[in-house]
Amino acid sequence: MEKEKYMIGQELIEIFEKVLKTENISVARKTGCDLSMTEIHTVAAIGKNTLYRMSDIAGILHITVGTLTVMVNNLVKKGYVERYKSEQDRRVVKIGLTRKGRTIYDAHAAFHEDLVNALLKGIETKEEQQTVRCALSNLWDFIDKQNN
Repeated sequence: MEKEKYMIGQELIEIFEKVLKTENISVARKTGCDLSMTEIHTVAAIGKNTLYRMSDIAGILHITVGTLTVMVNNLVKKGYVERYKSEQDRRVVKIGLTRKGRTIYDAHAAFHEDLVNALLKGIETKEEQQTVRCALSNLWDFIDKQNN
């Protein structure tokens, strides 16, 4: 049992590293983009159809508004994000994706869908899927506790 746990641990570490690398490569191949994974995840957090305040996106990403401002400045320069002044309050700045940004968003979402499909390949029963969800939930709880 201990050897099996060790092997699972090693595979998890390798999978985490490989998923991040593959995610970046996949999005770049599909779109020809020049973005880092942090920038791609910022585009994903901004989303496709809604304008958000900077503070909302910073909260989603668990970063400061100042850190997000630097990231958004780069994404604006590269043509992936636009800033909009609020009609009601000119002090409020909202951000949204350009057409180029929505292309990145779509490629990133497609990668995630493909990733989940690959994970669940051969796992057909509801019980098996619930076991996977339970394992992922346990992993999430562990990571969440480490961050607090």
